[in-house]
Amino acid sequence: MTENDTDVIDALAGVTPGSALDAARARRQVARSHAQASYRALLLPEDPATVSIAERFAVAAYVAGLHRAAATSDHYAAGLAAHGGAALAATVAQAVTETMSDGPSGHYPPGPLSVEDTPAPVFALSAPVAAALGPKLEAAFAHAHYLVFHPRDASADRFPPLMAAGWTEDGIVTLSQLVSFLAFQIRVVAGFAVLAATP
Repeated sequence: MTENDTDVIDALAGVTPGSALDAARARRQVARSHAQASYRALLLPEDPATVSIAERFAVAAYVAGLHRAAATSDHYAAGLAAHGGAALAATVAQAVTETMSDGPSGHYPPGPLSVEDTPAPVFALSAPVAAALGPKLEAAFAHAHYLVFHPRDASADRFPPLMAAGWTEDGIVTLSQLVSFLAFQIRVVAGFAVLAATP
């Protein structure tokens, strides 16, 4: 199988042909196919446009790292090394270490939920890591960090720094879709892992 042919969720969850999990996934074949098609469209598109394959895997590796999803992190780190080089993969791993936090946090609009407001985590990279990533990926990671840890602080002022760093409007949509897809994929894999461990 090629990289494009492997069902990534099956691989990450350890779903083997003929297993109970394989049968369970087969009952939702449309969902299974669409999840893999989303992976291909977001990570391995025929036309990457303004977001390179290496940048896509860098964002995915960073987001998977923030989610503390070991198997998924390993998958995207390997993909990043293949498409962007070992040095970039190592830099992204260091970025995860430097910006790891807990969430969700942030502030709700004024109202009853405001009692649950908590300070949002600060995104800050060391100078060597920021320099190695470059301004475009640094801005992307800041945006991904916000989406992972304090999405309740959503506002339009999040976008100008991305555009100043070289992200187009379509690129920002792709970036946000990547973060959302990773959250979905990681939760599906975690759910299958629980099912696999249940007698």
